[in-house]
Amino acid sequence: MKEEIIELLKHEKNALSAIEISDKLNLKSVEELTNILNTLKDLEDDFEVYKSNKDKYMLFENSHLLKGRLNVNKKGFGFVIIEGQDDIYVDQKNMNGALNNDIVVVETLSDSKGRREARVVKVLKKENNLIIGEYKIIDGNPHFYPDDKKLKMEIILDKENLDDLVDGHKIQVSIIKELGKYKYLGKVVKIIGHKNDPGVDILSIVYDHGINDVFKESVMKEVDALPSEVSDNDKQGRVDLTNEVIFTIDGDDTKDIDDAISIKKKDDNYILGVHIADVSYYVREGTELYKEAYDRATSVYLVDRVIPMLPHKLSNGICSLNPNVERLAISCVMKINKDGKVVSHEIFESVIKSRIQMTYKKVNKILNNEEVPTGYEEYVDDLKLMEELANILRKSKLKKGYLDFDTDEAKILVDEKGKPYDVVLRDRGKGENLIEDFMIVANETVAEHIYFMEFPFVYRIHEVPDSEKVEEFLSSISLLGYQVKGDRNFNYPKSMKNILDQLRDKDEFPILSTLLLRCMKKAIYKPENIGHYGLASKCYTHFTSPIRRFPDTTVHNLLRKYIFNEPSDKELSKLISYYNEILPELCNHSSEKERESIECERDVESMKMAEYMENHIGEEFDGIISSIMNFGMFVELPNLIEGLVHISELKGDYYNFDEVTKTLRGEKKGKIYKLGQKVRVVVTNASKENSIIDFNLVEKSKGDKNGNNKQKSKI
Repeated sequence: MKEEIIELLKHEKNALSAIEISDKLNLKSVEELTNILNTLKDLEDDFEVYKSNKDKYMLFENSHLLKGRLNVNKKGFGFVIIEGQDDIYVDQKNMNGALNNDIVVVETLSDSKGRREARVVKVLKKENNLIIGEYKIIDGNPHFYPDDKKLKMEIILDKENLDDLVDGHKIQVSIIKELGKYKYLGKVVKIIGHKNDPGVDILSIVYDHGINDVFKESVMKEVDALPSEVSDNDKQGRVDLTNEVIFTIDGDDTKDIDDAISIKKKDDNYILGVHIADVSYYVREGTELYKEAYDRATSVYLVDRVIPMLPHKLSNGICSLNPNVERLAISCVMKINKDGKVVSHEIFESVIKSRIQMTYKKVNKILNNEEVPTGYEEYVDDLKLMEELANILRKSKLKKGYLDFDTDEAKILVDEKGKPYDVVLRDRGKGENLIEDFMIVANETVAEHIYFMEFPFVYRIHEVPDSEKVEEFLSSISLLGYQVKGDRNFNYPKSMKNILDQLRDKDEFPILSTLLLRCMKKAIYKPENIGHYGLASKCYTHFTSPIRRFPDTTVHNLLRKYIFNEPSDKELSKLISYYNEILPELCNHSSEKERESIECERDVESMKMAEYMENHIGEEFDGIISSIMNFGMFVELPNLIEGLVHISELKGDYYNFDEVTKTLRGEKKGKIYKLGQKVRVVVTNASKENSIIDFNLVEKSKGDKNGNNKQKSKI
């Protein structure tokens, strides 16, 4: 009945009463009408259907209400994050009891300036049922303080399970019931460890994001039964590539190796092989292992550890393309011409044996310095040929409008106890770019293969940016003296690339490109292909990392079901019907888990950067103004550590924030602080516990044009 009602409302322009729905479904009896009313009530409770004040029904998505996740700021206000839309501001007075991370239903409003706001109508799902925080004894009484300062709630601990706790323990608390407004009864469900123990700080953030670092017993039982080596039976029906020159290129500390490559040249064409670990052969639908991989959806890469999507026996063992051992793979072998066009391709199940586990550092020595590390001698020609093809592919991508924002990444170096001792920029050389170019062309080739077969599939999509946001960015930087000319039809990536190219020679490019990047929408997974804007790709998927991403594992599974198993027409019809039904939710879930893992990674990095800067209070650094708000400005150091200079700390004048130009201007003296401006700062405060870093500006000394002084530090 639910499906029939939803299908009916999909095609109705106007809201319908229960009687009208009954008539359109040709239902006549009182029992059938009662059934409809009960079903509508269930659909209303699930927020699939909206009931108006006039007792008429429409699909929720067609109503004035919206569903999303609430992200609350430490100051009390927040934003509702809605899939496929811009985030909507929620004032503190419009929270209606909702807490950070809750799934909420909101209605949109307009503020005094006509800008869109939202008011929480109902909390649909409480996401704060498990809270991470610190257990403290104050005046002999137990207290619990949530780590998430956005949670405006008091939690009284149930007196059971407190015997094993000591002051300073990090614990996980389950909310049992509400005692009053923002006051709850909680029960201790897990002791994470003492806050001073190595690794507990990161683990607390991991649990706070709902990420589990331990696999279920039922999952491990299945994993224990999996083989450690490829058997002859496993190889049946596969193409044997074990005699081909195939190898991997990864970071120094990579243990989960899911992609290998090979190269040949025939006439004017390059034969590129991208061979990906066949994870879906071991992670079968219906198993506990499959369910766990689905739930996790992604591996989480943190400062000192990886929380894998799959247990180590798979991620580092039978699925990892380790050197000199046979492994099952899915190979995409492409013939690519001198213009970078894939003229033909094959996708098939294979058995490979990687010759060597190369590292980016050593490959870059060959490609940059003509220096050949020991053990790499016989592969130099292949690497040179790969570089030649990668240059062709990159040139072709750039011609199509591929957007290279050229943003740096910070790498936090920690000791064996997890304490940060340095923060540096990640190296990115020819080897890294080469692998990226090869993976992109393989992802495009696989996506196009299925797209033209018109089967349900998982696409990696990136929507066209909001033109208003880009125009606002261009207007604000033009007032700062950055003039950008040319076509402004942002439906095409070439227009955005034109902006980047004109800004690339500016000293402030890293800041400007980051601000422009914020105008872009986030890439997500969808069963509908609309292309990938940032890559200037008409058809794209994720095929190349099945060990660490569930969508890639699903893509492999679909290739097997649609192609390798050679289904009959009847079997294919069932497959199409089944995947049309499940892929929308699978894609939404994968996108959401990806977002959560990124937030977790960022929170860990912010915490560790603050911890690192705790040892640099009082020291001075050169930096650049990376963003300006009404409460102050953020200054970014060369290693990407960012700190706040609060507006109250700007001496000698009263400064006003100009929202149009994103500047701070002094009322009396007219001094201006703007984006990209170089400044010198002193560290005044850093708190690992609160993940904050505060700076003050250092005024230039008289007679010193550069503002140098005796106390210097360089990061």
